[in-house]
Amino acid sequence: MRARSFSHTGLTVVDFDRFVQFYSRVFGCRLVAVGESDPARVRAFFGVEAEDPRCRIGWLRTPGGGMLEIFHFEPAQPAEEVVWSRVGLTHISFDVRNSYAWYDRLVKEGVEIVSEVETSKHGHTFFFVKDCDGNLIEIIDLKYRYPFLKWLGWFAGWLFRRGMYRKHYESQEAFAPGGGD
Repeated sequence: MRARSFSHTGLTVVDFDRFVQFYSRVFGCRLVAVGESDPARVRAFFGVEAEDPRCRIGWLRTPGGGMLEIFHFEPAQPAEEVVWSRVGLTHISFDVRNSYAWYDRLVKEGVEIVSEVETSKHGHTFFFVKDCDGNLIEIIDLKYRYPFLKWLGWFAGWLFRRGMYRKHYESQEAFAPGGGD
């Protein structure tokens, strides 16, 4: 048994409407669903201890079909800075054509740029920005690798699992919570 596909990434946001507008304007994401959670559920499921807690949940569809699930809580908790070396999520990424043109466009739009465009040893280009809430976003142009990964990525994964990456699959215990110690 295996997963059918990647579904979504969840983000807690400072201002629901501002976040939707940012991702719509900058990346062409579209809001496809919005809902409100019952205060009792916000307390029990999300652990928000307040007299009348609120949670607005939305789904933004990204170009290509990925989804961002966004949560806006009241009362809000302060954001914490992402630490690259700490276990956990660090960033999301959008694959684009022409990193340099995207860089210029995002500078003109006033998006916070974190790094200059770099070229990897494999030839793809990338840079990092922050969204309106300070979340890190990698802007990457996979160049010739994009169609390969899109159409033949499953085959490469199957092949590499049996060859050069076999050692990463040999011990299933390493992937169990607390396993591999």
